[in-house]
Amino acid sequence: MPTTSIVVRKRVAGLFLLTVVAFFLLAGRLAWLQLVKGEELRRRALEARMRDVPVEARRGTICDRHGRELAVSVSVESCYAFPPQVKKPKETAARLAPLLKMDEARLEALLTQQQAFVWLKRKLEPEVTREIKALRLPGIGFVEESRRFYPQHTLAAHVLGYVGIDNQGLGGVEYALEKELQGERGRIVIEHDALGRAVPDALHYYIPAQQGHDVLLTIDQTVQYFVERELDKIVATYQPRYAVIIVMDPRTGEILGMGSRPTFDPAQYQEVASEVRDRNPAVWYNYEPGSTFKIVTLAAALEEHVVNENSRFFDPGYIKVADRWIRCWYDGGHGSQTLAEVVQNSCNPGFIQIALDLGRERFYKYVRAFGFGHPTGVGLPGEAEGLLIPEEKATNLNVATMAIGQSIAVTPLQLLSAVAAVANGGVLMRPQIVKVIRSRDGKVLHESRPEAVRQVVSRETARQVTALLESVITKGTGRNAFLETYRAAGKTGTAQVVGAGGGYVQGKYVSSFVGFAPVQDPRVAILVVVAEPQGGVYYGSIVAAPAFKAVARDVLRYLGVPEEVGLERPRQVWPPPEVREEVEVPHVVNMTPEEARRLLAQAGLGVRVRGEGNVVSLQMPVGGVKVLKGTAVVLELGPRARDGAGEVTLPDLTGLSMKEVGRLLEQMQLQLEAEGSGVAVRQSIPPGQRVPRGTTVHVEFAPPSAQDTLASPLRD
Repeated sequence: MPTTSIVVRKRVAGLFLLTVVAFFLLAGRLAWLQLVKGEELRRRALEARMRDVPVEARRGTICDRHGRELAVSVSVESCYAFPPQVKKPKETAARLAPLLKMDEARLEALLTQQQAFVWLKRKLEPEVTREIKALRLPGIGFVEESRRFYPQHTLAAHVLGYVGIDNQGLGGVEYALEKELQGERGRIVIEHDALGRAVPDALHYYIPAQQGHDVLLTIDQTVQYFVERELDKIVATYQPRYAVIIVMDPRTGEILGMGSRPTFDPAQYQEVASEVRDRNPAVWYNYEPGSTFKIVTLAAALEEHVVNENSRFFDPGYIKVADRWIRCWYDGGHGSQTLAEVVQNSCNPGFIQIALDLGRERFYKYVRAFGFGHPTGVGLPGEAEGLLIPEEKATNLNVATMAIGQSIAVTPLQLLSAVAAVANGGVLMRPQIVKVIRSRDGKVLHESRPEAVRQVVSRETARQVTALLESVITKGTGRNAFLETYRAAGKTGTAQVVGAGGGYVQGKYVSSFVGFAPVQDPRVAILVVVAEPQGGVYYGSIVAAPAFKAVARDVLRYLGVPEEVGLERPRQVWPPPEVREEVEVPHVVNMTPEEARRLLAQAGLGVRVRGEGNVVSLQMPVGGVKVLKGTAVVLELGPRARDGAGEVTLPDLTGLSMKEVGRLLEQMQLQLEAEGSGVAVRQSIPPGQRVPRGTTVHVEFAPPSAQDTLASPLRD
């Protein structure tokens, strides 16, 4: 017995000790969970049974530079439901359906979902909200949200952009400054159980959102109105594919107005195609600038002292670069000219000679310095960088065509920024669209300052270029841009449209005018671009220059710039071209001069003969292409072969389509063996060689490239 008693007591003591140890372990664990981890566990438990429904913040206001509202958010209410608290879903759905304009069955399905919270309809009209609240339906609630409103409707639509149903920026400044404008979201917090089921009489509360920051643009609403007014006139008159007008302060780079067509109402953005609302042509559209780019060529040559005000040029009506003939728009050429006359007449051969004397390396130096080939950094979405042939791949022909605004693509904003650099004394400024960003309490968070990118040309060079551009308006192709009370400088431009597969599209042009005023202290630089105008008139001097005049005049008066009295008007307004029909050039190679003249006269074409001989050995333009009626066809004459009618002289087939080559060879009783598709790039028998009739000529064809196309004889 004693032995048994001792064993029992030992067991009891051991059990007691284990109990004490377990108690202290549990007490320690409880203290750890309660005192150390208690707050975190309480937070996690709350998160586990609470569900957040985000509530959008009220977006900041977008204003013009003077604080006039361009985009605002107005308070609206959105309707939601707590399904567990809806007592009679069928009856509730029947009463709500006509007010919310929803299907009753769908509404009932929402009200009976196994969820703690569902949206019924977002951003209701105020009168609808009042009617629903008056019903006092259990489980139905409202939360304040905001709807974007654009007081000026389509004014500066592409600059402002638009927002989606969830208040997110989707274009323009709304997208670019989404972080600043969107604010901080609020929350609706809903309680539910571990299985996600709604808890009866659940806890729910609303954490209000914080409004976004306000943005002041550099845009001036009044200037923007002038821009939009002229764009509407252009559309009514010419029905273009695109039209762009930009107004910039050349001293600071601030954009005072930027508009384009086609346009849209940001509040109704769903009603237009995405390519209309998402593409701002002012920063996206790549186009060949034509003669407006000659400003860059001129500035570079003057800065490098390749030319000066006393330089003289001779224009015979064409210039040959490599194996290409580039014609002047003026039939027969301008003859002997001063530098000022080359600029006034927008003479292609003159500017090409300037660029060739400048050389590829120096030419590219200034093309890049003026900002081409890179985005301007204005801060608007979708900005393109233009298209620039790599310098190492550029030929003399490329330099020649780029000098007159071909074989290079720019955006409207790039070109205006470059011209503004000439206006302000040679400094390239970074374009600005945002002026100030302010917090909800009025504190300035960001304020843009004028940013000089680089000094491109000297002040003296800029002065010389300005004087020459002023003469374009007073004596040259820009006379329709003459301002009665302000001295202005500018340049016209008319360029052909490049097709998707390369080469120029017949009958499609881009008309433009770029300039600045007043000359002595430029306050505005303005670009007008009209892409593919309809109606047969397409010269920049006719289509774009009048819009420049109207905008510049009204903006300068609005800014209070002193007027000059007694400015001498141009002797005559640059006359509009006669609208001529297009005709097809007949094939006259291997014909006698008399036969060729007769055929060309019947087609309504002129003739210019070069060389000596009794047959036409070469013609330009080649047969089969379409040109304006009255265009002069250049005929190269050569001797007739002595060995009779059994042989013919093979013409140069380069640049002809397969159809044209086949037709020409058939007329000469020769056989065609074709390879590839596109235009002729190589022929097995060289041009000018005599071959027997019936000979087979192997011709290789390839897709055309823009730089291989002859420059059109455009007037400006």
